[in-house]
Amino acid sequence: MSSGFVESAGSKAQEVAKEDFDRAKVLINDAAKSQSYLYPIKGIVYFLTHRSLWKPLASKLAPTLALSAGVVASMFAFTYLPQLAILVFVNGPLAVFTTVLLVLNESSVIISVISKNFLLQDALLDTFDGTLVSKNATGILSEGRQLKAGGDPIQRLGKIIKSPFSRFSPKALVRYVMYLPLNFIPVVGTVAFILIQGRSRGSSVHDRYFQLKKWSASKRSNWLSEHTGPYTAFGTIATVLELVPIASILFSFTNTVGAALWAADIEAKESEMAQGTAPGLRDAAKRAE
Repeated sequence: MSSGFVESAGSKAQEVAKEDFDRAKVLINDAAKSQSYLYPIKGIVYFLTHRSLWKPLASKLAPTLALSAGVVASMFAFTYLPQLAILVFVNGPLAVFTTVLLVLNESSVIISVISKNFLLQDALLDTFDGTLVSKNATGILSEGRQLKAGGDPIQRLGKIIKSPFSRFSPKALVRYVMYLPLNFIPVVGTVAFILIQGRSRGSSVHDRYFQLKKWSASKRSNWLSEHTGPYTAFGTIATVLELVPIASILFSFTNTVGAALWAADIEAKESEMAQGTAPGLRDAAKRAE
């Protein structure tokens, strides 16, 4: 009986492992096809080559850099050695590096919570909206913002009709703390932790786009479920970029640009599909007559 139980448990474990592997393969294939992982990089290039998009960052640069430097320095001064003492037992010599990643991740979360709630909310919104204007996606943007005539994309931004960027969710903090022990697993655990954070990060990058589309909560949830792979890929790359000390502030803006570029491309594809479908519907209506 004991032997049968062990065999049954082993068989079930193999079945679950195969299901997880197949699901992961599907997610990776979806991410590869969408090329969503490229948008954070595209965001960097687009931001650097469009000076008008620098204005929101420039207005917040000094206080945010001071915040970033202070948080990173304090975290390394007070938390690096205690966490290294713990991780060295499970990671061995690699603990020197995995602890650095852990402290940077923790610093990134603290900086993100403080800056996005108290310093950068309006600036990131202007960056997202300004990128949509730059990509001529003004039709959808008019649902959430008044637009002025003339000037560069940032100068054209008028009064905000709807402000979508929600403040830091307590759930996100709970999820972060809950999965923090993964870092005790050498290398694989740290990678898994970043992927989990990436999935959470990815699920929020299009909050503004969804609001402009006037999507309900259920429709947003369904869309994110259907595109888990692409959003996780984007979120993971964005998370890794924002782990870079001090430069994380810059990458917060370039990631926002990348998210807006992705939204503009989605909108353009939907428009092309609608234009391609409309003639077909008209022909069908004529044939029915």
